Amino acid sequence: MPVIPVEDLSDPRLADYAHQTDVALRKARGTQHGLYLAESALVLERALRAGHSPRSVLVLGSAVDEAVELLRDHPEVPIFVGPGELLAELTGYILHRGLVASMNRPELPGVEALLAHARRVVVLEDVADPTNVGAIFRSVGAIGADAVLVTPRCSDPFYRRAIRVSMGTVLQVPWGRAGEWSELGPQLAASGFEIAALALTPHAVSLRDYAARAPERVAMVLGAEGHGLTEAAIDVADVAVQIPMAHGIDSLNVAAAAAVAMFALVR
Repeated sequence: MPVIPVEDLSDPRLADYAHQTDVALRKARGTQHGLYLAESALVLERALRAGHSPRSVLVLGSAVDEAVELLRDHPEVPIFVGPGELLAELTGYILHRGLVASMNRPELPGVEALLAHARRVVVLEDVADPTNVGAIFRSVGAIGADAVLVTPRCSDPFYRRAIRVSMGTVLQVPWGRAGEWSELGPQLAASGFEIAALALTPHAVSLRDYAARAPERVAMVLGAEGHGLTEAAIDVADVAVQIPMAHGIDSLNVAAAAAVAMFALVR
């Protein structure tokens, strides 16, 4: 593959990296589904293993050999190399991990396809912080969630921060974008899922008790920090579940709550 020194920051071939926002990459012209950035050799390796297609790679000189090895099956993909100061000027951030790749977003699977063979599904309702989204994917993916669904106002799991925090897990765990509850609720019910809302409601049951009798298929719903789940989510749920806590503490970070709940449900 061609290894090209970065000399002119106005080179149009570098446009994918030139202070691009996640939103701009998602809507990139000339692409079928948009772009995302894979930051670090580990994340690029996981992206390639997932079958995602690279457009180019931007690297520090120390990472050239690693990039060449990772792209051995993609000899047509250019590798742009330059000093850290110049690449930071191009991107707006320091390449601490030595490498960032521009990747074509894959077509996401539909909700029905994700539910077809799943038993434990996590639904993220309006979780706006990409750091939390990434942390949730990393935790529930490792523990054993079969799929993740994100609602229309949830932060995009392909945002750079979410991918980085997840260590590339968002590229490994099947996920898709769901519709509003008026659509998603019937889809989950039709596929045989009990909808369990993780919420502090007066009639919520203990996670410990719920996990002991959990049905074959469970969709665990988690909401945004602060506001929690919407009334629409709670109304469509078959059961509300809460995590027992000590010392008068009444809530956990949503990523921690996701990990605790999923661990209880897959044991």
